[in-house]
Amino acid sequence: MSENYHFGQFTPEHFEKMKKGVQLFNEQKYWECHEELEHHWLEDAGDNARLIYWAVIQVAAAMYHYRDENLAGVHGLLSKAKNKLERAEKNNVETKYLYENINWREFREMTLSAPISENLEDYGHIYDFRFKGNI
Repeated sequence: MSENYHFGQFTPEHFEKMKKGVQLFNEQKYWECHEELEHHWLEDAGDNARLIYWAVIQVAAAMYHYRDENLAGVHGLLSKAKNKLERAEKNNVETKYLYENINWREFREMTLSAPISENLEDYGHIYDFRFKGNI
């Protein structure tokens, strides 16, 4: 590996585990994305790198609620996803590899800047988001 990884940081192995979930997210199969990534999230218990899976799981679940016009579900899950992203930053989970292989920075910034809005349309850009890169 070109980078020195430490336990709890996002590695190429983590990326391989999340590829199918990211593909499902891109196909707007949000429930299926949730199910796929949840398996890896459970498998990697104790590893802070799972915060990356967890954030994607929660944004996917928020978009599942968006499709059902469940504003409370969108708010709750985006709030939880923001927490995971903040924890990932605090624990130095994100790595150069993550940023170089998908548009993680865009996903991260989009999620962290999501408003608490009473207007469901304010979340359409998240619903339309697609991961790009080495998927």
